[in-house]
Amino acid sequence: MTPARGFPAAEFAARIDPIQSRMAEAGISALLLTTEPEVRYVTGFLTRFWESPTRPWFVVVPETGKPIAVVPEIGAHLMRQTWVDDIRTWVSPDYSDDGVSLLADVLAAVTPVGGTIGQPSGMETHLRMPLHDWTALRDRLGDRKFGDDAGILRACRMVKSEAEITKIRWTCGIADAAFARMNDLAGAGVPLADVFRGFQAALLEEGADWVPYVAGAAAPGGYGDVISPATDAALGEGDVLMLDTGAVWDGYFCDFDRNFSIGPPTAEVADAHARLVDATQAGFEAARPGATPAELYAAMDYVLTGGGGPVKGRLGHGLGMQLTEPPSLIPADHTPLAPGVVLTLEPVIDLSGGRIMVHEENIVVTETGARWLSSPTGHDILEVAP
Repeated sequence: MTPARGFPAAEFAARIDPIQSRMAEAGISALLLTTEPEVRYVTGFLTRFWESPTRPWFVVVPETGKPIAVVPEIGAHLMRQTWVDDIRTWVSPDYSDDGVSLLADVLAAVTPVGGTIGQPSGMETHLRMPLHDWTALRDRLGDRKFGDDAGILRACRMVKSEAEITKIRWTCGIADAAFARMNDLAGAGVPLADVFRGFQAALLEEGADWVPYVAGAAAPGGYGDVISPATDAALGEGDVLMLDTGAVWDGYFCDFDRNFSIGPPTAEVADAHARLVDATQAGFEAARPGATPAELYAAMDYVLTGGGGPVKGRLGHGLGMQLTEPPSLIPADHTPLAPGVVLTLEPVIDLSGGRIMVHEENIVVTETGARWLSSPTGHDILEVAP
C-alpha cells in the first residue's frame, strides 16, 4: 500500500520538542533556518519553488512554541497547509528590503537582549540569503548574539522517524522496479545518454515524483568515475554499465546504484563485483546501535583492501530529505549510530588500468542491527544481453 503523503502535526511536534530541549541546554533563544531541508523538517513545507534563487525563505524556531514562518507572499497559501500558525509575509522580490526588517522584528520578539540566535553553520550546511541582507540583519540586532546551532539540526535530522523511514523505503522500491527494467533500456549500440533518459523515465513511470540525480558510466572492464553526465557514446559488448540514482517520493530520496555487464563479464569484473557485495554485507553487519561510521568504514575496507586502505573518499553517508546527509563513513567520524539512522553503504574497488567499480545499497539502523531499504543484489553482476 502506498504510504500517506505528508505527516500529521504530531510528527512535527515530536521533532520540535528535542530541538527546543537542546536549544535550552545550549543557551540558544532562537534558531534561524534558511535552507529547504531545515525549513521542511520543522514545518512540512514541500515545494520545488526552491529551484528559484530569487526569493529567500525564513523560519524561526523559538525556545518555546511552534515555528514562525517569514516567507514571501507567494508561499503563504502553501505554508498555511502546514502545521505552522504564525506566518508573516512580504511581497518579494523587494530590492530595498527583501524580508530583512520583518525577520528582524520576529527575532527581536523571541530573543531577549543579549540572547543568542543560532544558525546551522557546520559542514553540509549553508546560509541561503544574500550576504548583504545577512549583514543588515545582524546590524539591526546588534544587541543580540549570533552563533552556530550547536549541531542541533544535524543531530536531530540524522535520526529518522518510522514515518520518514517508510517514505525512504518506498522510494527505494521505486528505484528497484526501475533497475529491473534495464534489459529493456540498455544493450550494445544504445547511446549512454539514451539509457540515462530511459532510466529517468522508468523511475517516473514507477512512481517517483521527480529524479534530481542520475549519474553513471560505461566502459570496458570498469569506469573512471561515478559522477559524470551521460555522453552519446554507444554501449559495447564487454562494457560495465553503472547507474546511480537519487529519485524522490514525497520529499525523500533513495540513493543506490547497480552495475550491469553488457554481455558476459570478464573474470576481473565478476570478482570485483562479488567483493563489493561482500564489503557491503560487512558494512551491513557492522551497522548497529553504538557503532560508528569509522567502524563501518573499517569493516568494508577490510574486505576491499585487507585493512590496508586508503580507499577513495568515503564509503557511504546519511540519506533522507537530501541525497547526501551526515554522517560520512570515513575513519574520522566517530558519531555513535542510533536506531533510525539511514545510511548508504558505498564501497569502491580499484581495477586495472585506473578503472574502478562502485556498489551502493541503502539501510537503516534498528535496535537489533540493520535492515535493508533497497533490495540487496547478489554476488553475480547483472547481465544485459548485448
